[in-house]
Formats: sequence, C-alpha cells, structure tokens
Amino acid sequence: MNELRDLYQEVILDHRKKPRNFRPMEDADSQAEGHNPLCGDQITIFLKVRNGVIEDVSFQGDGCAISMASASLMTEVLKGKTPQEAEDLFGKFHDLVTDNGTHRGEGASLGKLEVLAGVKEFPMRVKCATLAWHTLHAALEHKNQVVTTE
Repeated sequence: MNELRDLYQEVILDHRKKPRNFRPMEDADSQAEGHNPLCGDQITIFLKVRNGVIEDVSFQGDGCAISMASASLMTEVLKGKTPQEAEDLFGKFHDLVTDNGTHRGEGASLGKLEVLAGVKEFPMRVKCATLAWHTLHAALEHKNQVVTTE
C-alpha cells in the first residue's frame, strides 16, 4: 500500500512541477475563472469545443500541488470527449474524492485521475482537487465568471 501511495505522490508532484496544458488559449470558445479562498488557489480554464467535441482545454493559475495536479490531469483526459462526457467524468471524479456513496464511477476506471483518490482522507483538500472541475463546468456553460469553492 505504501508503494502505491508513493507512486501517487510522485504523479501529483510531477504534474505540479510540469503541468500539462498550462497555457492561455487565445482562440478559446469560453473560459472561466475559479478561486478557492480557503487556500488561495486560483485557476482559469480555457476551452475549445468543435463539432460537439472538446478539441482543446488548457489552464493557467497558481495553487497547491493538488489543485495544479488535478487541473493538469483533467486537461489530459478531456481532449476528445464531448461536453456531456466531461460532465459525467466530473461526477465520477467528485464521487472518487468525496466517497459520497453515490458510486457513479463504480465499475468504470477513471484512469490517471485515480491518483487523487487519497484526497478523500483530507476533507479540506477536496476543494483543491475539484476547483478545476467546477471551473470547467462554468466554462462548459459559457459562464465566464469567477467560481468559488465556498
């Protein structure tokens, strides 16, 4: 179990140090800003949807290792998905990190996103892990607003 936890920590730290898709997107269809006032995480999600599919997604911001790693991992898994598939993934991911008992993700692998499962052991960090996802939701709905985790 410790080896698995060490691997998860390595993946999170790698995504924090070298975030994927960390860039502004000049030709984004929509974007939204998110803020976690409890720890100061700030993020902007940029989204480009073409022909009903997420063609590109990127982010910029600053925050703790968990929020930055979550955003980085999220951008990797969303490309090529439909907006509805993205919303479904958010629900499954939220269940994974909160362990709220609805089990939308039961039987379905979340792939790389599963490295953040340990966040549920630290309830104060759940908002860090889900900030990018809440901000993505606002971008999908073309709500160019600041999303807070309060």
